[in-house]
Amino acid sequence: MTNSRFRLDKFSVGVGDRFLRQAKAQLEACVRAVEAGVDVVPVWNKSNREHDLIGSEPSSTRAAADAAVKALGWTKPYYCDADHINLRTVERFLAYCDFYTIDVADFIAKTAPQSSGNAFARRHGELIGGIKFEGCEERLEITPALLSQVASKFLPAVEHAGAVYRRIESAKGKGNFISEVSLDETDFAQTPLELLIILAALADEGVPVQTIAPKFSGRFHKGVDYTGDVLQFAHEMELDLAAIAYAVRQYALPDNLKLSIHSGSDKFSIYPAIHSALQKFDAGVHVKTAGTTWLEEIAGLAEAGGQGLALTKEIYAEAYAHREELCRPYATVVDIDIRNLPAPAQVWRWSSAEFTSALRHDPSSNLFNRSFRQLLHVSFKIASTMGQRYLDLLEANEDVIARNVTDNLYFRHIRPVFLGA
Repeated sequence: MTNSRFRLDKFSVGVGDRFLRQAKAQLEACVRAVEAGVDVVPVWNKSNREHDLIGSEPSSTRAAADAAVKALGWTKPYYCDADHINLRTVERFLAYCDFYTIDVADFIAKTAPQSSGNAFARRHGELIGGIKFEGCEERLEITPALLSQVASKFLPAVEHAGAVYRRIESAKGKGNFISEVSLDETDFAQTPLELLIILAALADEGVPVQTIAPKFSGRFHKGVDYTGDVLQFAHEMELDLAAIAYAVRQYALPDNLKLSIHSGSDKFSIYPAIHSALQKFDAGVHVKTAGTTWLEEIAGLAEAGGQGLALTKEIYAEAYAHREELCRPYATVVDIDIRNLPAPAQVWRWSSAEFTSALRHDPSSNLFNRSFRQLLHVSFKIASTMGQRYLDLLEANEDVIARNVTDNLYFRHIRPVFLGA
């Protein structure tokens, strides 16, 4: 039986806090949501990759979250997410995290033997034929051969998820943590039919998944808007929500199972479609905001002027010089046109207003530069090498940075997704 303490609420938001100074400002956005009439549970996430790049440990993420909760008197649930972990990386998170994003993307290309796919098809005869999801017009037609083929494609990934889940369970106990399975950092989107088969396989594997992160069609680059067909995305999301509801009923998966949208920050063009789908299906969602808090720190320092602005220009100059190295770990989730990157010499001449206008994601502004923003997005490692110098400037400009962080998370993300405002 699942401990009710570890039953994820209907609406939740994943927030990253690279340098552990903005948890209180992030939580303030969730406080505002409550005041506006909706509970949005914060989940502080940080991946093994990010810990390694910065030199931090999961214990520090937990400490920052706990301190923010205490400072604001937050009495609702909150969690710390071991983001994008696998069997190789999970150990360092076990003592500090209660939410685990199990990343299986690397295993999707490892097709299982056809005999395994055939065995899955025999176990799941209920999937063969025509399936019509409640609330959707389409009818999915599944032949035994198709079912076996799709199962073979995803079974190694599901088996890896099971292995990671059981390692966490052995350390923390059954029902004492939340499990997410992530398939988003792959080359091809999963169809609703594939999502249904994956969920059936997870049920077979005994993974009580509470959120699942498929890869959608279109591009979800970090910190910038969605690139793709918005109507197609809306259609896919509705089918995915219907597939989840079907799988919950059919396979006794947790009844709070919901979609998780990764790199979800700044996807302004699809937020109305997300909100509409949630309303239509009375569904929940988990939205990961993909590190935009770090960008709000940079924007706040630039806005403050003086030493803060000078430091942001220095960070950009270093990022420009090392752009290939910085982008390499994020190759699947950034799309930078080098021709649109301003030369550091030009940036050194910018005013606060010019720097922040190029950085801030304002689709209506012809000064916004998405390549400039994405390069800075992946450049937090440079700030980490500055050590106390960077942290001291964060402290000195805490008020302006905190305002930026809270307003960005609440007005530009929470309100449109969860309140439809």
